[in-house]
Amino acid sequence: MRAEKLGEVLVRDLDLQVRKAQSQWHSPAVSVGIVRDGVLVWSAHVGSARLDPQTAPTDDTQYMIGSITKTFTAVLIMSLRDAGQLSLDDRLGKYLPQTRHGALTIRQMLAHASGLQREPVGRIWENLDAPDQERLLRELESAEQVLPAHFAFHYSNLAFALLGQVVEQLEARPWAEVVTERILEPLEMADTGLVPDETDRALGYQIHPHTGVATVEPAFRQNAMAPLGGLWSTVADLGRYASFVADPIDEIISPDTLDEMCRPLIMTDVEGWARAYGLGYDLQRIGERVLTGHGGAMPGFLAGLRVRRRERVGAVVFANCTAGAEPVALAGQLVSAVLDAEPAMAPVWTASQPQPDFAGILGSWWTEGEEIVFEVRDNVLWSRLPGGLPMADTRFVRVDGDRFRAVVGRERGELLEITKGAGGAVERMHFATYALTRNPTAFANLLD
Repeated sequence: MRAEKLGEVLVRDLDLQVRKAQSQWHSPAVSVGIVRDGVLVWSAHVGSARLDPQTAPTDDTQYMIGSITKTFTAVLIMSLRDAGQLSLDDRLGKYLPQTRHGALTIRQMLAHASGLQREPVGRIWENLDAPDQERLLRELESAEQVLPAHFAFHYSNLAFALLGQVVEQLEARPWAEVVTERILEPLEMADTGLVPDETDRALGYQIHPHTGVATVEPAFRQNAMAPLGGLWSTVADLGRYASFVADPIDEIISPDTLDEMCRPLIMTDVEGWARAYGLGYDLQRIGERVLTGHGGAMPGFLAGLRVRRRERVGAVVFANCTAGAEPVALAGQLVSAVLDAEPAMAPVWTASQPQPDFAGILGSWWTEGEEIVFEVRDNVLWSRLPGGLPMADTRFVRVDGDRFRAVVGRERGELLEITKGAGGAVERMHFATYALTRNPTAFANLLD
């Protein structure tokens, strides 16, 4: 697929933002990429992937992506759900029957709503000693559920390690093999995996906040923790993944399922209501736009992914420092900059074909004292509220001769039922059981 290059003025603005970030963050390197309509349309690299000797990063330099890995695990879980191998309401005990945390559900763990403690048992971020499968499951019985399920958003690396165990149980093979076959290979992400190229990968650094001295951080092999944060990737590869998030392919997961994953299930900032979490994806509102993605942090590395799915624009950002960088924020800024400077073109309108099946349905109706308009868009039945927000629009599919079901928008899942008179003309409709009449009608008059 071909995409238009970014304009010179926009490119200069993006370059300035990246250079400013690298300088303010005191990160040895910052690598970024922008995708639009499935294509990496711009990338930039500032600084050094390795300081001794100084080595400039490229689109193919590997960085740890940390918890962005969780979104890959979530996609695997949802693909297993779509294949009928599990339900989101399955309890953990179905797959780990010996655990005392068996009442927690797959859905709760995907949304960080389980209340399970943040980390696997032990001080793994002090000793970098990640548990293997046997130890993870054995020590799970010492883990706490620190909050009741659905009480509040509570980030849990442990929950995603356990989701990785669910994947391994159902597939009867290691998580790494499943993620490679189900996601990385279809997206041609050949430079993404658990084991990087030690010769060419970026090194991660801790930068002393006062002296500016850089200390190389040790590589962290995560063993059974890999499903929560173990992947390495590149600007080119994670750009391919960002394009998938914007426009999924059925070989991996259906668009409807990814839509489901990107709906907010729990607010992560209860005061501002600008951040939420879906099924494995972090959601952020910036102005009127909602961006999808995730952040990642590992010793020596920070990463950010942000995608505006509607306009098919995404950004990936890597920094090879332990702290001080804000890749998620920068990724959001870059997406916003592209959309503000070069908004997507409106789709070309085309006339619909005659729809005799919709005779008597189209036009203005009234319900609860408000007007609702039924119309045809691209040969499909829609309704809208005049002057309402786009979220008030509803798309329908026919169930049978006189019934339609809302599949997108307001009152999704509810029925639109058509009532015809003796001559076959449409006399009344009901949507979600509410009466629709051709003229404004009081509830009192409906009783006549």
